Amino acid sequence: MKNKQNIKKVIDYIENNLESQLHLDEIAKEAGYSKFHLSRIFLEYVGCTIYKYIQMRRLTVAAEKLVYTEKPIIEIAYEASYSSQQSFTSAFRQLYGHPPQEYRAIKVHRPKFNRFTLKCNLVTLYQPAMKCEVIAA
Repeated sequence: MKNKQNIKKVIDYIENNLESQLHLDEIAKEAGYSKFHLSRIFLEYVGCTIYKYIQMRRLTVAAEKLVYTEKPIIEIAYEASYSSQQSFTSAFRQLYGHPPQEYRAIKVHRPKFNRFTLKCNLVTLYQPAMKCEVIAA
């Protein structure tokens, strides 16, 4: 039960700091675990690594900004912690199947990776046969 509460705390911390630099050491300190133990239990409860969770959440938030704001793509890329528009475009295309400019032109936001929530009494633990991947439609 303590692990579950700490994973909720970690997810809250990540979600509240998506536009900041997030380091595993800081996240582990916030949870009160070593970074190695936190990585293991996060994978167990959420089904993907902390890094992958952060990356996919940032890209999902970026997709929303592309559709609902007029911010330049480079600004959205920087807010999503990408150092260049090229690296952002590559990651975005991999998740959404379109480059950011095309996605913006479609004007429909379809989130690919929403915030993970742990249910109060039921937690599905990660099954090793499954992969933490999102396949673009």
